[in-house]
Amino acid sequence: ILVYFGITIILGLFDWTGLARAVRSKLLALREEDFATAAVLMGAKPSRVIFRHLLPGFTSHLIASATLSIPGMILGETALSFLGLGLRPPRARALARGPGLAPPSSGMAITLASGRLAVAAPSAAAGPGSTGSPPGTTGPSSARVTGPKST
Repeated sequence: ILVYFGITIILGLFDWTGLARAVRSKLLALREEDFATAAVLMGAKPSRVIFRHLLPGFTSHLIASATLSIPGMILGETALSFLGLGLRPPRARALARGPGLAPPSSGMAITLASGRLAVAAPSAAAGPGSTGSPPGTTGPSSARVTGPKST
């Protein structure tokens, strides 16, 4: 679990700058709007202008930006797990206690699924265009389809 939180903190440290830039630009744009200027001219304190007028104006933008950054975080965690720097697959003892006790990680799930696919279908893991059959045949079942040659 410590590795999971460490990965989350590292990815958050790399990704916060884009969100901070978007929030700052949106707040600076909202600050110049007429309703914010009217509140300042009426004598509202800066904290009131921020919390009552500016925050509701950009909360939807903040939620949308955070939602769109989640797939990037998932891909980053998946890439780290694929390279062996992320979460390790659960041990058999942890799985014997129950599937809900393993820490949830989309990157681990994708890595485990890709490993199972490579074991189950080695021809699919060989690469695009590879059929996994010997040269000169059209596929793994070409002998059954064509049958023996008659002369």
